[in-house]
Amino acid sequence: MSDPTTVDEYIAAAPERARAPLEEIRRRVHQVVPEAGEKISYRIPTFTLGGKYFAYMAGFDNHVSIYPVTSLPGLDDEISPYRSGKGTLRFPLDQPIPYDLIGRAVAALSERRRR
Repeated sequence: MSDPTTVDEYIAAAPERARAPLEEIRRRVHQVVPEAGEKISYRIPTFTLGGKYFAYMAGFDNHVSIYPVTSLPGLDDEISPYRSGKGTLRFPLDQPIPYDLIGRAVAALSERRRR
């Protein structure tokens, strides 16, 4: 398959295990940031405000990820177990995914973009 041009195409082409979690993350993003836009950037789903990114997500065989997450005051202790590399939160698909935490992290990322 060629590179996806929409978030729907990306999710449809993602590993089967990652599709439902990606859809739920997408739903949570729009729940906490109703004005968020969507596009594909760097070949992965990107959420935007005013045309500028505030968060990316990606799905893999064994995990889903959110980027770029550096320090998030008030959430650093909670997101610590999910840190993987610089600026990445990785959520294994064989464990319950903390969607509420993801929603709060995405809300913080969007607030950072608004400043």
